Amino acid sequence: MRAPELAIEADADAAGLRAALLVDEAIRTSPGVVLALPTGSTPIPMYAALVRLHRERGTDWSQVTTFNLDEYAGIGPDHPESYALFMRGHLFNHVNLPPERRHIPDGLAADPAAECGHYEALIEQSGGIDMAVLGVGLNGHIGFNEPGPALTGRTHLAELAPETWRRNFPDLAAAWDAAEHAVAPFRRAYTMGIGTILQARRLLLVATGATKREIIQAALHGPITTGNPASLLQLHQDVTVILDHGAAG
Repeated sequence: MRAPELAIEADADAAGLRAALLVDEAIRTSPGVVLALPTGSTPIPMYAALVRLHRERGTDWSQVTTFNLDEYAGIGPDHPESYALFMRGHLFNHVNLPPERRHIPDGLAADPAAECGHYEALIEQSGGIDMAVLGVGLNGHIGFNEPGPALTGRTHLAELAPETWRRNFPDLAAAWDAAEHAVAPFRRAYTMGIGTILQARRLLLVATGATKREIIQAALHGPITTGNPASLLQLHQDVTVILDHGAAG
């Protein structure tokens, strides 16, 4: 195992810019690079910076291939909570990445097992992931690979941990608590498996905010355990970790 390369920036915007510069460099160095991309609040500054770099430097995304880490099950690409819509709004609509080179699991797939197999086949056909950009949850989840006694290696349909669901949908959680016999929405999601992520040639982990401090410390310096999926990144030979002062402590 090799210790990760660590960069600490002043704030979330600076951390996002540092991450964007690394992704932009990867594209300019290898125009056909295959990227795994995250969603959530943490990567938003990175995407904003990537859009700026595309406009200012003319970075060419036309040969890039992207695979998103996850997507909620049961919703389509135009649903307000879909990650497909998130990606279009924050990145895809603003760079020259062809639609056929953007890959996100189909939340409306009739056969989840077939959709997972198809997604893995597309990754393999693309030559594997060159760089996986990752965030981390407060419980250590990577993508939607939640803590547990065992982890699934390949793309699969995952059940969100209750704490993850409540953080992602606080308004829905409050309404669900008040209702009797209600079925909680957005409890399952397609996610790239931890094995597929670890097979990426390079990993870039971005974490910001003081709430991430404890889990980052455990992930980088604690025991390697499926109870903290982020700790498995210690097994990879090429990891860059970008933190802001809040996450670094």
